[in-house]
Amino acid sequence: MTYKIALNFEDGVTRFIDSNPSETVADAAYRQGINIPLDCRDGACGTCKCFAEAGQYDMGQEYIEDALTEDEAAQGYVLTCQMRAESDCVVRVPASSDVCRTQQASYSGAITAVEQLSDSTIALKIKGEALSKLAFLPGQYVNLQVPGSDQTRAYSFSSLQRDGEVSFLIRNVPGGLMSSFLTGLAKAGDSMNLAGPLGSFYLREIRRPLLLLAGGTGLAPFTAMLEKIAEHGSAHPLHLIYGVTNDLDLVEMDRLQALAASIPNFTFSACVANPDSQHPLKGYVTQHIEPAHLNEGDVDVYLCGPPPMVEAVSQYIRDKGITPANFYYEKFAASAA
Repeated sequence: MTYKIALNFEDGVTRFIDSNPSETVADAAYRQGINIPLDCRDGACGTCKCFAEAGQYDMGQEYIEDALTEDEAAQGYVLTCQMRAESDCVVRVPASSDVCRTQQASYSGAITAVEQLSDSTIALKIKGEALSKLAFLPGQYVNLQVPGSDQTRAYSFSSLQRDGEVSFLIRNVPGGLMSSFLTGLAKAGDSMNLAGPLGSFYLREIRRPLLLLAGGTGLAPFTAMLEKIAEHGSAHPLHLIYGVTNDLDLVEMDRLQALAASIPNFTFSACVANPDSQHPLKGYVTQHIEPAHLNEGDVDVYLCGPPPMVEAVSQYIRDKGITPANFYYEKFAASAA
């Protein structure tokens, strides 16, 4: 039996390794060409101290207090030279991928579908044999190279990887390099290159209620997260508020309905900012956050949207005098040509 260990480096690069129950995480990483910083390998120096964000593991007793205190261990810190995985794990490494002699992985695939869901949103699917080996944490993104150029654009996965196929929701930016390619030139079979996965915005272990806030194509990471939650379920309530500017910007509503049907504790609402909207819920996402969603602070908030939305939500929560247990967010801005 082997376990998947996601190593998240401080420069945003994530690499996945396989670890056997009989080997330490540091040894497993080294076996696969990744050098987590360490000096002693004996649990005495603390050089390999990392933070385990998710998963089950055994630390044994072969380390000293100077290397890892009891309080640190209780918080989730680990010594990778002693840590042996007992499940899939996510480990945050306080060093860059370059220092650890690794780099973001590159993949190639072919376009299988390009669909303009609305004037503002394009759905893209890419498939390839190499992509069947791509692993990522739901919520993360990759850099997609724009065919015919040396430039890349960052997009979050909007689904899990299945049979070598991945999907994205892409904002249609007038004059945008990627948008122009997808709306004018792209066709099934065209090759595309991806590099990643990247990013610290991803689904953590669900330990309390979740409030998910999406703006526009910021919905993408949440549909990937919800697909993962649908596989394993959740003992805690989850609520998504999805906000757009105009009625026609609302996309993937049928998909959200299907996810709500498959996840018993999941509910969602959608709102439109345009005051002339015909949609039942008007206004911004902050106008539709209810006290129960914040659960007096015992909540993990995930937010993905443009910078003004991130700032508005942050201010709203501060004004309510509530400090969420965790507040994860990702800002995105459109790139023109």
